[in-house]
Amino acid sequence: MLLLCLLSVVLAVYSGRSKGAVGALSGPVLDARDDNKLYRIDRVHMNSVEALTPFAVSAVIAMLVEVTPALLAGLVWLHLAIRLAHLIVYLRGGEAAKGGHLRTVLYVSSALVTMALIVIAGWAALT
Repeated sequence: MLLLCLLSVVLAVYSGRSKGAVGALSGPVLDARDDNKLYRIDRVHMNSVEALTPFAVSAVIAMLVEVTPALLAGLVWLHLAIRLAHLIVYLRGGEAAKGGHLRTVLYVSSALVTMALIVIAGWAALT
């Protein structure tokens, strides 16, 4: 979980530094095209923030309702691996980073892991 949080902070710094290096203002990149590196950096940061909150909350709830530690750890590591792969694919750009390609598969995969964690934690809370 700490690695996911660190990843989000590192991406925030990288995004801000990248924008500052070219004189761009903070906030969304206006040239929103997949072939614009600043756009991809900004979006991978925002994607990490968007994915972190529901996963982190679900993981904490899973801990509180005593989900099996091995299962929880497996889901956390799987989510981290998918998020790292997503980051690499998105930052590299190219065909795989375009919407509807590998990047999208990775994003949806991390969302499915989050949903699985929500179901598991919910089930554990009810039983």
